[in-house]
Amino acid sequence: MSPPAVLWSPPADARAATRVGSYLSWLERRTGLTFDDYDALLAWSIDDQAAFWRSIWDYFDLAPGTDPGPALPVAAMPGARWFPDARLSWAEVCLRLPDRADDDPVIIGRSQTRDRTVLTAAELRDAVARARSGLRNLGVGPGDRVAAYLPNIPEAIVACLATASIGAVWSSCPPEFGARSVIDRWSQIEPSVLLTVDGYRYAGRAIDRAEEVATIRSALPTLRATVLLPYLDPSAETVPDARSWAELLSSAPDPGFEAVAFDHPLFILYSSGTTGLPKPIVHGHGGITIEHVKTLALLHDLGPSDRFFWYSTTGWMMWNYLASGLSVGASIVCVDGSPADPDLGSLWRMAEEEGVTYFGTSAPYLMACRKAGLRPADIVDLSELRSIGSTGAPLPPEGFRYVSDAIGPSIHLESVSGGTDVCTAFVGSSPLVPVWEGEISCRSLGCAVESFSPDGQPVIGEQGELVITKPMPSMPIGFWDDPNGERYREAYFSVWPGIWRHGDWITFTERGSCVITGRSDATLNRGGVRIGTAEVYSVVESLPDVADSLIVHLDESDRIILFVQPAKGAELDDALRTRIQAEIRLALSPRHVPDEIVAVPAVPRTLSGKKLEVPVKRILSGEPPERAASRESLADPAALDAFVKLAESPGAGSSREP
Repeated sequence: MSPPAVLWSPPADARAATRVGSYLSWLERRTGLTFDDYDALLAWSIDDQAAFWRSIWDYFDLAPGTDPGPALPVAAMPGARWFPDARLSWAEVCLRLPDRADDDPVIIGRSQTRDRTVLTAAELRDAVARARSGLRNLGVGPGDRVAAYLPNIPEAIVACLATASIGAVWSSCPPEFGARSVIDRWSQIEPSVLLTVDGYRYAGRAIDRAEEVATIRSALPTLRATVLLPYLDPSAETVPDARSWAELLSSAPDPGFEAVAFDHPLFILYSSGTTGLPKPIVHGHGGITIEHVKTLALLHDLGPSDRFFWYSTTGWMMWNYLASGLSVGASIVCVDGSPADPDLGSLWRMAEEEGVTYFGTSAPYLMACRKAGLRPADIVDLSELRSIGSTGAPLPPEGFRYVSDAIGPSIHLESVSGGTDVCTAFVGSSPLVPVWEGEISCRSLGCAVESFSPDGQPVIGEQGELVITKPMPSMPIGFWDDPNGERYREAYFSVWPGIWRHGDWITFTERGSCVITGRSDATLNRGGVRIGTAEVYSVVESLPDVADSLIVHLDESDRIILFVQPAKGAELDDALRTRIQAEIRLALSPRHVPDEIVAVPAVPRTLSGKKLEVPVKRILSGEPPERAASRESLADPAALDAFVKLAESPGAGSSREP
C-alpha cells in the first residue's frame, strides 16, 4: 500500500532554525555524536537512555552548579531509579524564564467571567514569592497537599508554582466538577489547604459554587485553611472563615525554592473517574521537569518567542503541561470559558488577538469546526500561528485535511497521544519529520513505544496493544496510598511483566508513524476481526446528518450497538440508518455493521472530551449506573440518562429510541 499524502514537510532550514537542531549541534560539540536524521536520534535516545536523559539535563542545565549523578542506575520497570542523587525544583526551572525581560508578558488570561489579565515576568515572580510566603504562613510545608478548586486562570498557575516551590504537592479540580467528584479525589490525599473560587461564568451563565465549596470543606477534615478568590463576584464573601486571595499575597515575598529529590511528589493527577474512585497518580519534580522541557522545546519547538496555548481545564493533564511552557521560556495563554461561546470561532479570534504561535486543542474541537464549515483562515489573521496540537482522541484523516485546507498548509499539525499516567505524549511529532495524512508522525524522543501482538511480540503494519518497553522518567512515582505498589502494578504491568500496557490499539508503519484506533478495552471484536472505535467514528461522523456517535460491543450477546446524536435539524430515520450501515460495510467490514442504531440526545464525554465507551458498555451489560460511571466527571451529566433508560428497557431495537 502506498503511503498517504504528505500534508507538511520540514522546511529546508529546519535543522538550523529549530531547537532540536541546536540541541544536535550542542550534542556533537559535547560528545562527538552525530545523527543524520530524527530516526537515528530517536534510536540512540531509546538504546542509550542514561546518556540521552543526562544530555537533556545538561543541555537545559536543570540545576545550575550541581552534578546530578547517574541518570538511570536501575532500569527495571516498574522500579526504575532516575537521577537518585539529584535535587531540583520544577518551579525554579519555570521561573527562570530564559531570555525574557522583566516587563515581558509571560501569562495571559482570557476569561468569560472577567476582563483579560496579564502577568509580566517580574509580576509573576513577585506573585509566586508572595503566595509562597502566604502558604508557609498557613503552615504548608514539604509533602503537604494543596487542593485547588480553581479554573484555568493566572492565579492557578501562581498558586501551583508557589506550592511546588515549598516542596508541597499540588492537586487541582476545575469548578465544573460537582462536590462528589471532588471529594472522591481529595478525600484520598487529605489536603491541608483549599484554594477556591466563589463561582464562574460559562457560555453567559453565572454558576455559583458556594454550596459545593461548603460540601467539599465539610468532607475534608484535614483542611487547616481555605483561601477564597472572588472570581464570579469580586465582592464575594461566601465562604465562612476563609482568607482572601489578597490576604494570601499580602505577606512579604519569599523568593526561595526548596530543592527536592528527583522523585519528590509534585502533582497528583487522577484517572478520569468514569468508573470507581479515580486513581490518584503521583508525579515527581524531576520526571515532569525533564520530560516537559524535552518535549516542549525539542518536539514542539517552543521557546522565548512563543505564545503557547492549549485549551484545558485544571482537571486535565494538559493544564499541567501548559504550565510547564514557562520552563522553556514561552509565554502561556490561559483560557477559561466555553470554546463555543459565542461561536466556534471564538478561540481562533483569541489566537489572532494574542499572537498565539502554538494552538493546542482536542480532536473533537477540530472536528466540530470542520462539521460547522468554519474556515479559520477566512475569518482571522493567523500569520503568527505555526503549529496546532491535537489530542484527547484520535484525529481522523479528514481532520488532518481540514487543518491543511481551512487553516493553512504551512501549519505544522502535531497530533499527539499520551496520557495522564505519564503527563506527556509518547507519540507525536517533530520539526524534522513530515506529517502524513491521518498519522501521528513519530515516537517521542526517549520513548520506547511498540505495538504488541497478543503473544507479546512487536508488530509493524498491523494493529496491536500500545506498550512501553523501557522506563520513562515521567512515569508515576506511584499511586497515593499504595505503599506496596500493588494497584500501580495491576494498572500497567499485569499483562506482560516488565512491560507497560497502556490500553490503546496502535498500528506502526514502516516509516515510524502510527495510528491509534481507540481503547483496547472498548474494541469491536467480531469473528476474530478487531476494529478500533475511532475507525467507526471517522466513518459515521463524516456524514452531515450525524453530530456525534458512540459504539459498543456487548460481548455476551455479541451485539454491536451504535448510538447516534443527529445533527441539528436532522433525525435518525430508516434512510439514515441504512446509509450508516452501508458506509460502515463499505469502509470497514460487513462484520461490524451495527445490530442496532439508536438515537440519543447527546454522547457522554469526560470534561477532557473522551467518550464513555467502557462505562456505557458496562451499563448496558447490567452494571448499576452509579458504579459504572461517575456523572460528575462528565461534561454533561444528563448525557448518560438515555443509556440508563435503554439498559432498563430489555428488547430495545434499532427502531426504538430511549
